[in-house]
Amino acid sequence: MKRQSSELVTLGVMLALVFLLMWILSPQRFATLTNLQSMGSQLAVIGLLSLGMMATMITGGIDLSIIAVADLAGIVTAFVLTAHHPASGFMVFIAIVAGLAVAVVVGSLNGLLIAVVGVSPILATLGTMILIQGFNIVITGGGLISGFPSAILFIGNGNLWIFPMAFVIFLGFAALLHLLMRYTVFGFNVYMMGSNPTASRFSGVDNTRVLITTYALSSLYAGLAGMIMISQYNSAQAGYGSNFLLLTILAAVLGGTSATGGFGTVPGLFFALLILQSLSSGLTIIGFSGFITISIWGIVILAVFVLNFILSKIGDRRRKRTDPPPYLGGGELRNDETSA
Repeated sequence: MKRQSSELVTLGVMLALVFLLMWILSPQRFATLTNLQSMGSQLAVIGLLSLGMMATMITGGIDLSIIAVADLAGIVTAFVLTAHHPASGFMVFIAIVAGLAVAVVVGSLNGLLIAVVGVSPILATLGTMILIQGFNIVITGGGLISGFPSAILFIGNGNLWIFPMAFVIFLGFAALLHLLMRYTVFGFNVYMMGSNPTASRFSGVDNTRVLITTYALSSLYAGLAGMIMISQYNSAQAGYGSNFLLLTILAAVLGGTSATGGFGTVPGLFFALLILQSLSSGLTIIGFSGFITISIWGIVILAVFVLNFILSKIGDRRRKRTDPPPYLGGGELRNDETSA
């Protein structure tokens, strides 16, 4: 809990500084309602993908297939929609369920390869990523599938009052994952397995079930991101979001997720996403190229690591000052010891 609080404080300070800096550099354009709505819409896709990535990283693994799965879910949804034109409300629902179901199947396959077959997470998900990327290109012929009903377009482009619908969806599923990881037995088992899989197994935790469920959950969140992508682009295609993979890992690590497993929180990831999105939007408005933005992202993550290190050292020194001195033998000093 102390580590989590320290990292959240660091991320909160970093977010405030980044937001203030972008506001100062572009006061007329950055803090406008239009730009904030645009930031929310853009953050939704990368946010859902990062949530899925975070879940697998907590187990000590990784999911390299999330982008390919998001594209596959969008393509399947697009095929169902265009096969029943004009699509009714019921068919829109069926199309979305079909896309998400395919995503969950791929995630479960990843979990089986890792937990049952014993393939390392990076190799298993790399293999499925390549397989699905090729499959996406074959079934689409490398082209676009477009012509969606307004109900689909509303997901990525509509607003609920002043809030982008895509951002509302992201917040809802972020809150759901937070509750799942923080207050359920499944979440406890995920953290426990990521910290020490051997101890987890001897404690009676079904590691196989936990892994399969976690990777299925990761792919479900990738599928949701795919729904928003096809809505925002009004088309489905193999290759959408191809530059998001490393960004999801960056967001997860910046948010405090341990690369070796056992630690990671949704609030930390949320702060990290806001920092990265504020930097990206602010620098774009100012006129910086995307390459400079990527370099600055690297500087930010290094700065957060340094701040966390400094805060942890300060905390250690304070604890040393307040802890009572350890006397040999324990207990209070006797009168003869004090007189001696």
